[in-house]
Amino acid sequence: MDFELSDEQNMLKNSVERFVKDNYSAEARAKLADTELGFSRDHWKTMAELGWLGMPFPEEVGGFGGTAVETAIMMENMGNGLVLEPFLSTVILGGGLVAEAGSEAQIEAIIPEVIEGNMMLAFAYAEPQSRFDLNDVETTATKSGDGYVLNGHKAVVYHGTTADKIIVSARTSGDSRDEDGISLFLVDNNSDGVSRRDYRTIDGQRAADIEFENVKVGADALLGKEGGAFPVIEKIVDRAIAALCAEAVGAMQAANNITNEYLKERKQFGTPIGKFQVLQHRMVDMYMEAEQSKSMSDMVAMKLDLDDETERRKAVAAAKAQIGQAAKFVGQQSIQLHGGMGMTDEYSIGHYFKRLTTIEMLFGNTDHHFKKYAALSS
Repeated sequence: MDFELSDEQNMLKNSVERFVKDNYSAEARAKLADTELGFSRDHWKTMAELGWLGMPFPEEVGGFGGTAVETAIMMENMGNGLVLEPFLSTVILGGGLVAEAGSEAQIEAIIPEVIEGNMMLAFAYAEPQSRFDLNDVETTATKSGDGYVLNGHKAVVYHGTTADKIIVSARTSGDSRDEDGISLFLVDNNSDGVSRRDYRTIDGQRAADIEFENVKVGADALLGKEGGAFPVIEKIVDRAIAALCAEAVGAMQAANNITNEYLKERKQFGTPIGKFQVLQHRMVDMYMEAEQSKSMSDMVAMKLDLDDETERRKAVAAAKAQIGQAAKFVGQQSIQLHGGMGMTDEYSIGHYFKRLTTIEMLFGNTDHHFKKYAALSS
């Protein structure tokens, strides 16, 4: 197989690398993370102008028709700088759900606005009891006249505060853990009955717990077929997992480079500690984990568009299991090699550790995906 990037893909890679280099020094990121917004709207507009927000969408709606490979290229380099802008929430998750399940009118109303940087989206799927099960949905949507009334509680909605619209999974029929009976709804963030508790996550991002209390939406808020949203959710979450895998690869590469430089500079007994063989062996193990993860990330990016759903899901589960395990190892070893100071806010390595730890948990941790792969393989 040809793993060489095309000229266009290399241009995309270089573009994201320059953006990260120019805007995401450790100091600049820390300042952004400490703002009320948690990211830069100027950066977001720059991403729109560069065409990044339209990369995964079809050309007929103003996008660039990119594949999962282009998304992986972008996410890997964003991971290298721990970029804070809500690309995953708005473009991959929110935009992906609209593009996959939306009507022609919904797509025409939302996707061009996302591409131009004028609209942000968030996906409210997780609930306090659901852990990693996408089908564990107790939020309800009850028919009322020509529309629906939503009631329920969604947890850890990434960028749920800054989103203009929230895509909510809600149960229109069935029991709380049934795959059938789940529907998707587009809800304006300022709708009556929507209340939020906003907070900063451990990795410097922003999230919110959102309550929906008798939130009324029209029939046009239904995204896709009533009761048939689960396959769509699963497909788009698989794409989000693949994007996170690429982000983790970029973060691991950066963590390895930072740690290697530290070992060259830090002296003990008058000698750089990087000369100690036992620490050299640790660095080799860390680099091997990152390289294996890179291979898995490339593999899953190329398999996302397979017609065979089982093979696609197996590839995603295998990649998340391997990369989650590697992210945990590289993050923890980086902190160990920096000593206690690695966990201070003044040292960038602690922020990479926190993001890698979060990625290992998002959409299912390592154990969850090992079990999922085993189940699919049997």
